[in-house]
Parts: sequence; structure tokens; C-alpha cells
Amino acid sequence: MDRKPVRILSIAGSDSSGGAGVQADIKTITMLGGYAMTAITAITAQNTRGVQAVEMLPGELVLAQIDSCLSDIGADAIKIGMLGSPEIATVVAERLDSFAGPIVFDPVMVATSGAELASDATIAAFDRLLAIATLVTPNLPELAVLSGQQPQTADAILEAALALAKRHGVQVLAKGGHRDGAEVLDYIASPSGKFASFGHARIDTRHTHGTGCTLSAALATLLAFGQPLTNAIQLARAFTYRAIELAPGFGEGSGPLGQQAVRSLD
Repeated sequence: MDRKPVRILSIAGSDSSGGAGVQADIKTITMLGGYAMTAITAITAQNTRGVQAVEMLPGELVLAQIDSCLSDIGADAIKIGMLGSPEIATVVAERLDSFAGPIVFDPVMVATSGAELASDATIAAFDRLLAIATLVTPNLPELAVLSGQQPQTADAILEAALALAKRHGVQVLAKGGHRDGAEVLDYIASPSGKFASFGHARIDTRHTHGTGCTLSAALATLLAFGQPLTNAIQLARAFTYRAIELAPGFGEGSGPLGQQAVRSLD
């Protein structure tokens, strides 16, 4: 893999405690050999116990950040996380409609702590982002909202992922971490109807804050390096798994991952 830094733009919210959002993205992109840039959509006061306050930024300011990065440094891939408002979702979709590189969309709706981070109107505006994304990475509650189905069993999860992929012409990585069991099973579904599964043993830990952010940022970075989708998923999952294993143990609630401690994916 070419080790020249790839340029990754993260469009997401700021997590004051450093566990999720752009802070998790910067750590992940950097550890995987990328150059991280950000367009911050919201400022949050949060920690491992929950979200105490949220201030959404104006759509025009988010757009200005995107333009500043793309017009000068450029980007090889873009990761989209928390958007916070329908206005931001709309301007981001319009601005990135002509972007030629991979776009990984993590459709953040609820924080690990349970705090709602997307209104119904914002979720409704996700359709335009799904149409331009290369890959979308919903967890099971997000998949249920986006697909209009209630995927509880493995077959139902795959059916919902395939339906979403075909409807929007996007690759769908349905993350199975919310299911019970000793194994975490994820599915990748394509608009053509092809699918594959990826599994690993569940880690018994409360330190999972920022897992979705880490995975999607890793995927954007690896795709920017030219990794085929299946390889990128395998490597991104391995990185996220190791980051969970190496979590520093901070906080009283759902603690942050240890991205900066991951030295190898072997």
C-alpha cells in the first residue's frame, strides 16, 4: 500500500471529550497514514456519560469549511458523520454531488450514550447523501430507520441492507454490534444483489465510544489508498477491533477507544 499520505476530509461533529466525532476521525486517519482535515457541523459538550449540550453550526459555515479544504488541499476521500440539521445535510449533499473520490457516510442518529443527534427532518434529508455516497455504514437501529424495516434476525438484516443498497445505488455495510451473542456479524450488500459477511468475537467491554466514527474514518482512509472494498472492510474492522482492545479505560461510562495505540493490523 502506498504510504504517501492520502487526504481525508471528515465532515462531522466535535466531541469535547475526544472519544467520537472529528477527534476520533483525526486519530484514526493519522494512524492509518492519512492527512486529516475537518468540517465541523456541531459543537458538543459530552463525555463518556452522555451529551450535555449541542450547538449546531450554520450550514453556510459548514460549507465554507468544506470549500476551504477542497479548493486548496483537495481530498482523496470524504467521511461524513454527524450532520445535526436538515440544512447541513442538504448543503453537504449539494456540494459533494460532483466529488469524484470515495464518500463514506456514517448516518449518525443517536450517540453511544443514547442522546439523539439527528431529528426526523435531518434523517429525511439523508436520502440525497445516500444517493452520492460510495458506502453507508448504518448500525441496526439506523438500518431500521433508513430501510423502513425491522431487521432482527440475520436474514432480515441482510434483506434490509440489500433493499437499501438497491434503492439508493450505494454499498451498505450493516453493522451487527447491537445484536446479542458472542459474535459480531456485519454484512456488506451491493446494489447488484451481491453480499458478504464479516464476523469476529465480541469484546466484553463498556469502552466503545466512537466505534462507528472510527470504522467509517478507517474505511474512507483505506479506500483512498486504493484498497478494494472487501479488503478495506476487513482492515477497517481489524483496526477498530484492536482500538477497542487497546482502549485506555478512561471515564465512568462508555469510554473512548485506543486508536493511537494500534501499531499493526496483523
